[in-house]
Amino acid sequence: MELSNRIRATFSTLVVGCWGLVNAQDKPNILIIMTDQLSAESMSFNLGSKYLKTPNMDYLAEHGVSFTNAYCANPLCIPSRSSLFTGRYPHELGIQSNVDKMIDPVKFPTLGTIFKKAGYETGYVGKWHLPYERNQLDSHGFTYLPDKKGNGTDSLSPGSASKFLTIKRQNPFFLVVSFMNPHNICQWPRGQKLPDGEIGNPPPANQCPPLRANALPSKNETDIMRKIRISYQTSTAFPVADFTDDKWRQYIWAYYRMIEKVDGEIGKVLNSLRESGLDKNTLIVFMSDHGDCQGAHRWNQKTVFYEEASKVPFIISFKDFKPRKSVYLVQTGIDLMPTLCEFASIPLSEQTRGISLKQLIINEIAPAERKYVVVSDHLVQGEAVNGQKPEPEGRMLRDKQFKYWIYNEGNQKETLYDLKNDPGEMNNLVSDPKFSNELKNCRSQLLEWAIKNNDPYLKFMVK
Repeated sequence: MELSNRIRATFSTLVVGCWGLVNAQDKPNILIIMTDQLSAESMSFNLGSKYLKTPNMDYLAEHGVSFTNAYCANPLCIPSRSSLFTGRYPHELGIQSNVDKMIDPVKFPTLGTIFKKAGYETGYVGKWHLPYERNQLDSHGFTYLPDKKGNGTDSLSPGSASKFLTIKRQNPFFLVVSFMNPHNICQWPRGQKLPDGEIGNPPPANQCPPLRANALPSKNETDIMRKIRISYQTSTAFPVADFTDDKWRQYIWAYYRMIEKVDGEIGKVLNSLRESGLDKNTLIVFMSDHGDCQGAHRWNQKTVFYEEASKVPFIISFKDFKPRKSVYLVQTGIDLMPTLCEFASIPLSEQTRGISLKQLIINEIAPAERKYVVVSDHLVQGEAVNGQKPEPEGRMLRDKQFKYWIYNEGNQKETLYDLKNDPGEMNNLVSDPKFSNELKNCRSQLLEWAIKNNDPYLKFMVK
């Protein structure tokens, strides 16, 4: 009761105006379909169907707006999801790694709480991995929360979603269906049982997808990235140090099979939506919390700033939208909340960090120019190297052409890539005098962002 009163009091001060400027019945339903560890490119809509077939993801892309330059807040599960559901940066939440820590639901209300307050019926199905107490409704706002286990089971999630969708209701709904796959690729190199079902043995490498073009480490790579790669590859969690090119091709084959498995489960959710007749007034968001490196630069899994890990699919689909791709820079952790709130006519808090994409989606009118987006990480999961365990924290800035990052460890802490001419991030330009102006510009922009957002990492940045 005390927590509920605190939440009500906070909303009365944080939100400008009153909830529900539009009658609840006139608002769109909202369905978020989230995968775990899906890279931005990894669907047949982008890659073609020779090695990967994802008809249901493709359907959403073909009937929606796909943001091709969308980045997560942090390429790791809990910090990314925490940002997505609060609209706040990971450094504000104090979560930069997969820590067992709860955050204040009054100071940082979730999308569930916000939409419930606005008259929506709220539900959450599948993988949780949020820093809120699942058994306390006042903590997260999701009234329908059927899964007993925090990670959920992909094969059961469509059934739970269908039960929610068939409930007769007067008010609109806000439903999250959160799938685990293709996260099972984490278990595959370890030879462990796959939690969401086996995929069989890979064929010979020459029948698998090709090795990534950027499979080798980049030129002029910083010392901390080399050390971190060794640290992670020698860990039992990331046992890929001895992977040959053939093994990496089989890894990609396995990753694609897991994507196809989750695509099938997504199809069941979409069928339930159609069968219930709710598809006509349901805004669908398709996204992932982060990607997977798939052997790029000899990395698997996530945690790093490379495109394969930090760039994510972000598609918003609705019956009246003109299907297209947008290159507008998006940071999903801070942009999801204001976008959905504007679609639902929910006034935004003064604490809103991101940009609503509604007018860009509907009318192709870009919001105020966005020069860059910022991503953070903290690599803590590796092993000691020469008796020392590196745990660098970093910030990445991505502008229209360049990607810059800086870590708080290492002799040479900075990296600069020209994504227009080097999309595979193969040549670190930080020491190239021809790019000194671009380096200075990225430094100043990141410094500007850190000051504006009160980031304590400010002390590590180049002034």
